[in-house]
Parts: sequence; C-alpha cells; structure tokens
Amino acid sequence: MSLFGRWLIVAVGAVVLSACAETRLIVHTAKRVVNVSKPQEKSPPRGTYKIGDPYQIGGAWYYPSVDYDYDETGIASWYGAKFHGRPTANGEIYDMNGLSAAHRTLPLPSIVRVTNLDNGRSLVVRVNDRGPFARGRIVDASRRSAQLLGFERAGTAKVRVQILARESRILAARLNGEVTLADVGTPITVARLPKAPVTSQALEPVPGAKAAPAPKENAADRVAIRPAGVPPPAADAGPSAIVSGDVSVVAVGATELFIQPGAYRHFENANRVRAILAPVGRVKVYQELIGGRDLFRVRVGPLATVEEADKVLDMVIGAGYSDARVVIE
Repeated sequence: MSLFGRWLIVAVGAVVLSACAETRLIVHTAKRVVNVSKPQEKSPPRGTYKIGDPYQIGGAWYYPSVDYDYDETGIASWYGAKFHGRPTANGEIYDMNGLSAAHRTLPLPSIVRVTNLDNGRSLVVRVNDRGPFARGRIVDASRRSAQLLGFERAGTAKVRVQILARESRILAARLNGEVTLADVGTPITVARLPKAPVTSQALEPVPGAKAAPAPKENAADRVAIRPAGVPPPAADAGPSAIVSGDVSVVAVGATELFIQPGAYRHFENANRVRAILAPVGRVKVYQELIGGRDLFRVRVGPLATVEEADKVLDMVIGAGYSDARVVIE
C-alpha cells in the first residue's frame, strides 16, 4: 500500500473515533439534562404561626387569642378521610394518621394534652387547625389521636384539654424566628445564638505567685442549650418531639354532663334564668366564690349521655342562650 493510502486510512479512523467520542459526549450531556429537568419531589408545605381575627360560623362568634392558662372540659369529636391531605388553617397538611387536633380559638400551632375522662387515657397532640364547629364540642382530634384515646368507634368522648404553656411558647418563638434560650434537660437545641466579640490578653504573673492547676471538667456540669419542650430543630412545621404518640393513663373519677346557659354575679339574674329553663329539665343554681366574689352558675342536668346533652343544648340555645355550653363535673 502506498504512503498516501496509509495516510488516508489513519485520517478516516481518526474522524470515526472523533465522531464516536462526540456522540458519547452528546448522549452523556443529554442524560445530565434529563436528570436536571426531572421534576423533584415537593416537600410538604410548612405551616405558619397564626392567631387570627374573630370569625363567625353558624351564628356563633369565636375569638382566637393567646391563652396559656387554657384548661377546659367538654366533648371531643374526631375528623378523618374527608379532610385528609387538605391544608389546615395555618397552612400545614392535615394527616388523619398523625397526632393533631382542631381548636376554635387557641393559637396555631399549640401543644395540648387531651385526657379522655371516660377511660383515663391521656395524649399530647399538636393543634394546627380550626374547629370543631358543631355546638357542644371543644376539640376535634385526628383519627389516629381518637384511636389512641379510645373513642374512635364511639365518635365522641368526655375530655379535658389543657394547653402545655411552656412547649407552646417555645413553638411560637421558633416559628416567629425568635431566639429562645434553654431550660436544663429539655429535648431540642437552639440552631444558633448570637456571639459577642471577645478579646483576650495574656498578663504577666505576679512575682512569687504560683499558677493554679486547671480545673477538671465534670461531664455533669455540661448542659446542652435546649429550649423547653417541643419540636426538633429541623421540623418547625412537623410533629414536635413531645408529640410522640405515647399514651399515659391517669386516674379519673365518675363525671356528669351539664348544660350551662351562663354564670351571673347576682343571684336574682341566675334564678330568673332557672325559672325560664325549668320546662327543659332539671335546672339548678350553683354558687361559687371566685376572686372573693360570688358567682352563680345555672346548669341543666345531670344528663345521661352525649346525645341527650346535644338535644338539651339545642333547646337551651333555642331559648335565647346562644353562649350555652356543655360542662363536665
């Protein structure tokens, strides 16, 4: 083969190899483009801290407020599949299998303890939604919460709802971007704390002085800076650490249901309401001393079941006492 022929073969081979390399580069680049353009999974919306303005539903007004002394007894209900996957009132996504609840006036989110007064089961849940709006209900639990508290099948239960003030304060501060210092032994760490500039200068020892030995560090003296009580640092809008699903059982006694149309400072007013509501059922006036002053509570009952309480409540509201509520003693 002539020199020219050999040169031609080498040149053609180089062109082919170059084309193959270019093809591989194009394919590799295309793969990278495809990977980059692939839709990413969306993280669930993160809720915001919210109190909210007064609102009216079904003719009743509700006034959201910060109330770290909240402690109330009443009837709980639960909600499930119909609202599963929908946004809650503060922008989180409702998960009926999570540990959450709806409340008409507490800040969102708050941390509360719900205790079933029928069986003593007690559970900590996160309030992140508004409701319930059925008269005679004070809290709407998620389906999972109702299961753990033992009233999913019954649908309702007599409960006590108590806000966990310290944990709720910490949660509010975190969602509002505030720096919160820690209590000793609490389960979450602060992401960062402001650092002041510090300068130091070595000084000559006093003539004749001896250097003291450096103190030994005691592990028991080291305290992690952790705010008091709730969410893990990376889950501001997710379930807080204290909302663990652990059910405790507390001692509960026998309870009775009443409908309370109102409480009055003067006996004459309370007695007048008692007379008006006498056709509804057994009505009594209960006297209490609160803050050094007499308070007269009008109550209808006791009532045997939640269903009976609902009927009597409707009658009392129909008689003009729109603020009437279910109470448990």
